[in-house]
Amino acid sequence: MYARLIAYAQLIRFDKPIGTLLLLWPTLWALWLASSGFPEWHLLLIFSLGTFLMRSAGCAVNDFADRDFDRYVLRTKDRPITSGKISGREALAVAACLALLAFLLIQPLNTLTKELSVFALLVAIVYPFTKRFFAIPQAVLGIAFGFGIPMAYAAVLGFIPLEAWILFIGNIFWAIAYDTAYAMVDRDDDLRLGLRTSAITFGRFDVIAIAISYGVLFVTQIAVANLSNLGDWHWLGWVLALACALYHLKLVSTRKREDCFKAFRHNNWLGGFLFLGIVLGLAFQ
Repeated sequence: MYARLIAYAQLIRFDKPIGTLLLLWPTLWALWLASSGFPEWHLLLIFSLGTFLMRSAGCAVNDFADRDFDRYVLRTKDRPITSGKISGREALAVAACLALLAFLLIQPLNTLTKELSVFALLVAIVYPFTKRFFAIPQAVLGIAFGFGIPMAYAAVLGFIPLEAWILFIGNIFWAIAYDTAYAMVDRDDDLRLGLRTSAITFGRFDVIAIAISYGVLFVTQIAVANLSNLGDWHWLGWVLALACALYHLKLVSTRKREDCFKAFRHNNWLGGFLFLGIVLGLAFQ
């Protein structure tokens, strides 16, 4: 039983929280902006826990979808399904249970938020399979990882304003940036297996594409800051996040696996600094 629990923990990446954090930061941006400051405690708890549950469910679905490919990739060959520690059916059962818990968690919220959660679940399910046919599946990941934005605005305001959609678009490009760096780690394996990723699609223009994606993110952050009337202190977080992006570009320009993976993981700091800017901008309007 202990070994099985460890396998389940590995399936949902309990030991690798970076994915949860990359999903959480945009949600926190939206919660603070929609609330014009610190959100209500119950909303913060619901969205934080819901982020963990949905990311965990997504990982289980992803491993099920990739079970026939992961065994041929050095980085993923020891994942629980591929290594035979748990079955594909078990992984789907885990994903279903986690998704159900997440849906039960949002029952106190309004109807619009619940309706959006259904779309969020559908995108999370579809994403792992887009690597078979879509040239830039990272864009679908960005939609999945950004759905907390419209849901947060809906939960707080009961509607979704323009700034939420601008924030959402920026998050899609952020996901393209950091997940292209991640895809560069496995590019050789993915080419051999016939999978589609942005790292393959962009080819020798991969670093430029990441830079452009970061550029869109930072422009949308400025637009949202203007629409939300954030104080000048928000520039502190923005500049620190920009410094992170420049550091990431330096890393991925080497195209070394370890550097690209480091750039991907370091995006946690970028998201955190943008959140810091939003918090300061709201506090000193």
